[in-house]
Amino acid sequence: MKISVTFRNGEGESWQKVFVEEKMQKLKKYLDMPAEAHIIVSMEKFRNTTEINLSSNGWNINAKEEAKDMRIALDRCVDKIEKQLKKQREKIREHKPKSIRRGHEKLSAREELEEATTNRITETRRVILKPMSFDEAIMELEETNDRFIIYRDSSSENVSLIYRRDDGNCTLIETN
Repeated sequence: MKISVTFRNGEGESWQKVFVEEKMQKLKKYLDMPAEAHIIVSMEKFRNTTEINLSSNGWNINAKEEAKDMRIALDRCVDKIEKQLKKQREKIREHKPKSIRRGHEKLSAREELEEATTNRITETRRVILKPMSFDEAIMELEETNDRFIIYRDSSSENVSLIYRRDDGNCTLIETN
């Protein structure tokens, strides 16, 4: 985050610049993109005004506070900016994509085919079928964290599948 601090009606001391930069680092967690912050601190007798202009990712967020102490004015100003950033991020998070906003529009045949293909196959694996008995397959399934095992039944030479259900029991699927 690029931070520039301007002091009006007087020169700012080094501790004040450090204090301002520390407070602005609090806002870094809400910003994904590089940001620029212009902080204007105006000091008069009993009136300290802090103004923050933050620009990032096309957003311009402003806050202005007045207090007897510069630190209090800056804290309140940072809190205001933080609230605005939270609100902006929430808007983005709740924003619905165009396809949902439009409703149920008809897709072309090619788009339907692409959508059907992309939604069905997520991973392809080659499996070497081991000849084993039902009991050996159950033991191997319990030893691993896999949800299923495919094997060749040693007695019938058929391909079988055992999968672990959500309730902890297993289901056997046999082929002819």
